[in-house]
Amino acid sequence: MTVALLACGALAREVLDIRERHGWDADVVALPALLHMHPARLAPQIERRIKELRDHYERIIVVYGDCGSSGAIDEVLERHGVERVDGPHCYEMYGGDLFARLMAEEPGTYFLTDFLLRGFDGLVVKGMGLDRFPDLKGEYFANYKRLAYLVQKPDPALIEKAHEVSRYLGLPLEIYETGYGALEERLAALMGEGASTDRAGDADS
Repeated sequence: MTVALLACGALAREVLDIRERHGWDADVVALPALLHMHPARLAPQIERRIKELRDHYERIIVVYGDCGSSGAIDEVLERHGVERVDGPHCYEMYGGDLFARLMAEEPGTYFLTDFLLRGFDGLVVKGMGLDRFPDLKGEYFANYKRLAYLVQKPDPALIEKAHEVSRYLGLPLEIYETGYGALEERLAALMGEGASTDRAGDADS
């Protein structure tokens, strides 16, 4: 059976790695991560891509959370009979129970991932206009109390970037090695197998 994994661009690198680890015969097709800046556009773009892929694949699995679409993505998937990986967003997928615990401890937690750190300057600084209007930083991040970096693959350059972001935002940093967490487990279940993943580790500051 030919399978397309229709993934958010923020997850594409990780989904490619998961596919290789499991040896799946599946193509990874990604939509731009910048769509998250406009959640109302997610469902229409996913639907458009599903229609394009229908003629080429027997099965499509969508690798997105709800991602702020207020249920619109699931409405599209139900209409087309397409499955998606369970979860509201990638932070919960990576963190699982850890994400829930961190949010219960401190709702004002700003989460970082490998992808977000690699693209922080473009996605956050420029994407939110902070390069042009730096005074907005205090307004945008006024209610955040800490940073939590969920590490997919340990990389000294990304660890240093996380500390740089911590200084930039003036927020304390906590680091957790989650690996691919529930994302891999849930995707493997949809692909018809179990998964063994790294569990969330202890925090480093």
